[in-house]
Amino acid sequence: KNSMRIAHVTHEYAPAISGVAKVVEELAERQAEQGNEVHVFTSDWDKTKKLKKKEEILNKVHIHRLKHIARIGNFSIIYISFFPALLNGKFDIIHSHVFGHLHFFLSSLAAKLSGAKHVHTTHCPWTDAHRSIISRLGILVSYNIFSRFALKLTDKIIAITPWEFNFIKKFGGEDKKIINIPNGMSSGFFKKIKNNNFKKKNKINEKNKVVLFFGRLNVTKGPDKFVEIAKLVLKQRDDVIFIIRGPDEGMKKIIQEAVKNEKNIILMPETRDKGEIIKMYQSADIFVIPSFREGLPLTLFEAMASGLPIVASPVNGIPFEMNQDNGFLVNYGDNKKFAEKIIELLDNKKLRESMRKNNLKRARNYTWNIIAKKTLKIYNEILGRS
Repeated sequence: KNSMRIAHVTHEYAPAISGVAKVVEELAERQAEQGNEVHVFTSDWDKTKKLKKKEEILNKVHIHRLKHIARIGNFSIIYISFFPALLNGKFDIIHSHVFGHLHFFLSSLAAKLSGAKHVHTTHCPWTDAHRSIISRLGILVSYNIFSRFALKLTDKIIAITPWEFNFIKKFGGEDKKIINIPNGMSSGFFKKIKNNNFKKKNKINEKNKVVLFFGRLNVTKGPDKFVEIAKLVLKQRDDVIFIIRGPDEGMKKIIQEAVKNEKNIILMPETRDKGEIIKMYQSADIFVIPSFREGLPLTLFEAMASGLPIVASPVNGIPFEMNQDNGFLVNYGDNKKFAEKIIELLDNKKLRESMRKNNLKRARNYTWNIIAKKTLKIYNEILGRS
């Protein structure tokens, strides 16, 4: 079996919390586990601070954290010193992540010059909503000139949702190069936790239903909308607890202010403890995604694997992965409709049960092992090894 030398280039990697960082980590670790030599080139910025440790091997993956020379908001981190390493690294595959960033352009150039094959995952960046003028200008230049050029050189383009196909084509991606491979989730979510003490530990009455928001406290995810929706539901019901949890990205104070002393809405401290997260999902009854921008949220599949009916905005990748069998789609900002659908689910046990079964079944298609296998198949195909 031929092992490969694989380089992943991504602006974020653990310990940074983001969907992209998670995807790269899950792929890289599985690829290394199978005997490939895997390097991750990333920046030394984890969204909050500069990371001291620049080089390490974690779970067999060689991680290179490179000094970043600039940051444009939380959107783009500029670091370029990986370029010579890619040129001289004799890689079989260079896999870059997130369209529009400078490292995508440099990766495609390095692949071309070094003879490596280049795979690019776009990760759904196609929207200007809530971006500063500077980053919009940056996007205009980078998407239309550099990234368009890079797409031409790319051997295979992975879209995480079919929603992206038209955008990729608009910037010159060829139809025959594009393939849809969604994000995945850990199969740990399927295991039922015995003696789940989550409600007890958080002083939640066993009889109360739990409605959950779990995601970055970022304006795009709509945590503020979730509080407004919760208040509408609580006007009619007092047997429901609303939980908000996730790392702060500028919204925590606003949420605290909005929750004030409403005892049925709990803003929990963030956690990275996987066991704790699984317990939380399994204690909930309904999962809510009130975002106005998404790529394809990993939490969608985690909630499905936990058997939760979902009420979500039909943005970007979401409607491709769920329909009325999995939950309800409600337009962003239509708080009244969100509240109605949550109440409908709270009142209708039979409906919750049928969605639970559908979601458990559907989630089986999204385990990381399946996603990693599909990705490896692409590597082998473009290397002519299939």
